[in-house]
Amino acid sequence: MVLAVQRSRGNHVVAVTYTSTSRHPPESAPPRRAPLPWPWLRWLHLAFVALIYLFMLSPLLFVVWLSFFKDAILYFPPSGYTLSWYVKAWDNAAFANGFLFSVQVALIAALCGVALGVLAALGIIRHRFRGAQAVNTLLLSPLLVPGIVAGVAIYLFYLRAENALDVDIVGTYGGLVLAHICLTIPWTVRLVSASMSGLDPSIEEAARNLGASGRVAFFRVTLPMLRPAIVAAALFSFIVSFENLELSLSLVGPGRTTLPIAIMQYLEFNLDPTIAAVASVQILLLGVVMLVTDRYVKLSQVV
Repeated sequence: MVLAVQRSRGNHVVAVTYTSTSRHPPESAPPRRAPLPWPWLRWLHLAFVALIYLFMLSPLLFVVWLSFFKDAILYFPPSGYTLSWYVKAWDNAAFANGFLFSVQVALIAALCGVALGVLAALGIIRHRFRGAQAVNTLLLSPLLVPGIVAGVAIYLFYLRAENALDVDIVGTYGGLVLAHICLTIPWTVRLVSASMSGLDPSIEEAARNLGASGRVAFFRVTLPMLRPAIVAAALFSFIVSFENLELSLSLVGPGRTTLPIAIMQYLEFNLDPTIAAVASVQILLLGVVMLVTDRYVKLSQVV
């Protein structure tokens, strides 16, 4: 660095010249993190978290492990391992039909529940009206009611509706699907309402100012921004409907049995690794659905 000073006697002009030899201005060094006083605390924390995860996942791991036991009577240690229980489970018509029937009901319930839930969330969030909070609480109330209580309540309601309308509802396919739709709507309302509350309304207003109609702005601007929440609501609705037992127990008809009910009926007279094999397939299916859900929306932001 060079500092030059020039003076002029006549006009009393002072010229100051500053020259720096460095090409770049000095940069402040980033602050260093203070080292932990006890480094082993970090490893102790990681070990504790791993034990907690192992404790939470241990029931699932034991179920999958039991499905490979060779012995029909469960005891430890097993005499060997086999895949025959998976073959036996698939050969059982009750399990195969129950699986297909559960998938069919869950798909219809998820599609209808998401469509109705999106419309309900749109009306509550975008169109404020008197009693909107009460309607929102009513739509979310099935999440607070125990499953067995909801199943009995819907069963009694169907009986009264049969007496009033003189039509069969209990034990019909339509009655079961309608009950599952009511079960899936709260998840859609919860997820889509939360997503709508976080959207910037000025984006849709900008599209309206550029000439787009209300319908075009919704389908081309708002709806694509809600796609992660809608996909997550559909997958969550599928899971809730597929694994439901309490609601379906009193509403299924003869020849129409869901997979959870088929498992319960099998356990009344048998206790072998076949149930573990069926449960392992169910765990795998729901795990894949949860991973797909996490691909579109982080589960930590939902639960």
